[in-house]
Formats: sequence, structure tokens, C-alpha cells
Amino acid sequence: MKHIKTVFFLLSILFCLKGNAQQLETLIDEALENNPEIQKFELQYKRVSEKVNEVNTIPNTEFGVGYFVSEPETRTGAQRFKVSAKQMLPWFGTITSREDYVTSLADAKYEDIVIAKHKLMASVSQSYYNLYANQAKQQVLTDNIKLLETYETIALTSVEVGKASAVDVLRLQMRQNDLQQLKDVLQQQFLAEQTNFNNLLNRDNTIEVSVVDSLTIPIEDFEINTESLSIHPELVKFDKLYQSVEKSELLNQKESSPMIGFGLDYINVEERPDMDFSDNGKDIVMPMVSVSIPIFNKKYKSISKQNELEQQEILSQKQERLNILETLLSKAINERISARISYATQTKNLKQAKDAEDILIKSYETGTINFNDVLDIQELQLKFQMNQIESIKTYYVQSVIINYLIQ
Repeated sequence: MKHIKTVFFLLSILFCLKGNAQQLETLIDEALENNPEIQKFELQYKRVSEKVNEVNTIPNTEFGVGYFVSEPETRTGAQRFKVSAKQMLPWFGTITSREDYVTSLADAKYEDIVIAKHKLMASVSQSYYNLYANQAKQQVLTDNIKLLETYETIALTSVEVGKASAVDVLRLQMRQNDLQQLKDVLQQQFLAEQTNFNNLLNRDNTIEVSVVDSLTIPIEDFEINTESLSIHPELVKFDKLYQSVEKSELLNQKESSPMIGFGLDYINVEERPDMDFSDNGKDIVMPMVSVSIPIFNKKYKSISKQNELEQQEILSQKQERLNILETLLSKAINERISARISYATQTKNLKQAKDAEDILIKSYETGTINFNDVLDIQELQLKFQMNQIESIKTYYVQSVIINYLIQ
């Protein structure tokens, strides 16, 4: 598990956390410690493990007391009452088989903890990158609003000298209003995602989450070992379940064996009056051995058949899940490649939009600025910036999914 956290942390240190931003590894550690779902699975594992002590027992010892209402007469005297004790013992190795079976169930349950931790770390990381993208988009909108305010000042000056109309000013102001609306909507979405993030860490929803200021796509991707998918915890769990069925069948075979019982009967004998001989009133002690044989063993044959079918079912479920995980991995790899391509395209577009903006500014110096062109370029620039942020977020979210699948 330490190795898993290290891998996720490597993703977070591909960029430099600035200011008061919280490191992703610290947040993941807090989530693993406090998340109620993890605690639930840990308690389930402890509960199943405790069953080992439950099955490490033998059947109850039977005690019996009987009183002869009509006392039978024997040569040595009348029988008054009878006390008996009996203990049945399972066949050799049955208790060990029970312990092995319960232990195998506990091992399968432990994989639920591993899977839950994997998913939690992925969820925390994805939510963190969602918060980053939201915050970055808000910053872009803020910068664009300020840019439009600058253009508005230029437009007002142009209106005064008769080189622009009041309509140009109104268009710039309306565009500012639209961007402010988008920013306000993003702020509400940020609060919703922040609530989700805090819930993953099982802490107060109002706690502010500080994320990294800037994030870029690394030059090279980390190596992907697709063979690691075969030992993914979700698949390992099926292996553990298969083994538990094997243990169940071994236990079934043991329980279909005879049980041996040992007992002792004590009968109290009353002395015969007016008679004198050596065994007069001698009590009776009778050791006993019994065997319980499952002659009608259709039940155990049925359990064996059920175990065989369950193993086949588990193998089918494992193959089905493997196919799904392979599809998810392939999709994540391709989408991460697409994100890198998109990021490069948006970067190129942004440079060209910036060049166009510079041309417009120079046009203002000659008195030929067209504010319709200004709005068009500003809208394109905003689109490219938003798409670039989305590409970065997609790259890291898909990297998280890849890590979940291969680590």
C-alpha cells in the first residue's frame, strides 16, 4: 500500500505546488485514515477473522441424569438413578479445515480493503484535479474580464475622439457580464466539488481546499506495464474467492466423514437388605464408544456440486472483469494521448490568438481598431485557454485511472 501511495504522489510532484497549496499525498493519507468506507471494510475483515475462534471448537458435551421410577432389580441390588456424559469428536482434521476455510474468507474480505483504498486514492486525486481545473478557469475568466476592461477604456477614449461608437462600449460591457456570469457559475461548481472532496476525507464540508496554482503536461509519460493488470486487486479477489471455495470443498469432505463419540454411564445401585455378599450394592460404570456415520450423504454430494459450479462462476466473473479493466485501460491510454494532442493544438492556437491581439493593439495606435474583431479574438482566446485547461485536467485524470489499473 505504501508503494501505491508513492505512485500517486509521483503524479502530484510532476508539478510544483505553490503558495499554501496542500500536497496531494497528505490529502490522500488523511482520506485513507478517516474515510468511513475504509473503516467499514476493515471492521468487516476483523469480524470475519474473528470467526476462526468460533469454528475452533468441538460439539457440546452431552450430560444426562435419569431416575428410575420403577427401580429394576439386579443380582447386586436395585438401580436407583443414572448419570451419563458423552462427547462427539469430528473426524481428524475437520477443525483445521474449518479454520482454513474461514481464513480464506478473511483473505478475500481483505482484498475489499485494498480495492477500496485504490478507489479512494483515485477519487481523491480526480476530485483534486477537478478543483484545479475549476480554479484555473476562474482565473482565466478574471484575466479576460480585466482585459475587456482595458479594451473598454480604449473604446471610451475612441468614442471621445469619434473613432468608435457607444455601441462598441456596450458590447464590451455585455461581454464582461457574460464572463462574470460564467465565473460565478464556476464558483458554485467549485463549492460543490469541494464538498465532494471533503466528504472523501470525511471532514467538515466548509473546509477550504487549496490546490496548485499552475499545472502543465510533462514532456514524457510514465511507463505503462499492461501485464500488471492481471494482478489488479479486483482480479486477485476472485482468486481468493476461488481458493475459499476450494477450502470449502475440503471442509465438506471432512464433514462427510464419520464422527467418533466417547461417553461414560454411571448407574447407582442400592444394596439388597438382609444379604451379605461381595458385590452387594456395587454401582455400575460403563464406558462407551459411538460412531456417527452419514450413510445418507446426498447432502454432501450436493454441496460438492455447488462448489464446483461456484468455481466456474468465479472464473467467468474474473474473465468478465478482466475484459472490463482492459477496456478501461485502453480507453484511458488513448484519452491521455488525445489530451496531449489537444494541449499542443491549444498552445499553438493561443500563440496565434496572442499575435492577432498584438496586431489589434498596434492598429489602435493608427486609429483603425475594430472592436468587433477585438471581441472575436478575445472569445477565441478564452476558448483556447479553457480547452487547454481541460486538456491538462483530462491528462492527469486519465493518468490517475491508468495508475489505478496497473499499480
